[in-house]
Amino acid sequence: MDIVVKGRKTEVPERFRKHVAEKLKLEKIQKLDGKVISLDVEVSKEPNPRQADRCDRVEITLRTRGPVIRAEAAASDPYAALDLAAEKLDARLRKQHDKRFSRRGARRISAAEVPDHVPGAATLNGTGAHSSGEEAEAVPTKKIGSLEVQGDGPLVVREKTHVAAPMTLDQALYEMELVGHDFYLFVDSETKEPSVVYRRHAYDYGVIHLQTDTMVTQTNSPEAGGTLGG
Repeated sequence: MDIVVKGRKTEVPERFRKHVAEKLKLEKIQKLDGKVISLDVEVSKEPNPRQADRCDRVEITLRTRGPVIRAEAAASDPYAALDLAAEKLDARLRKQHDKRFSRRGARRISAAEVPDHVPGAATLNGTGAHSSGEEAEAVPTKKIGSLEVQGDGPLVVREKTHVAAPMTLDQALYEMELVGHDFYLFVDSETKEPSVVYRRHAYDYGVIHLQTDTMVTQTNSPEAGGTLGG
């Protein structure tokens, strides 16, 4: 696996590429996640002189067979931004690694201990039959939107479904201003993919496009197999 370094509207010097390889140790990353598919580093520069202290931005994207892990940071130079982004990536990798480890290392409990560890679990009486409702209090279940919630559960206050025709980015911006929201979900008329336009700073806007990750789809298919070479 190689590290792909690319610039967005800026040139990436060879010295910085070497620094990326030294900073992001592949051996260390693969120890924390042995199912790494690709590692991309994107460098961009903000031309606005008012943002000189955050003019260089580095975004690191780590694709694995699990969730995508991304870390980004901005600073006055790309090297400082890379250091900050690398620290965030390392913290998120360790968190994901510790989560997997804790799941594997969890102690199995016996059937007799289930009621002590699992609230609302069914209990048995001396004859092996289910206890009556008086002996085991049932947890109330209610329907909220498309969710079945036991007890208090998550609070879903509203669920909406809209029928929308594909539109251009300009039209989405216009309709977002009409409804007075800070974001607007729409179907892009060019890509036919769901997209979100959102308000950033002052009169600036951002847009997020969703695309099917063919790499992950192929990896999760029954035909996929094998390991990545270094």
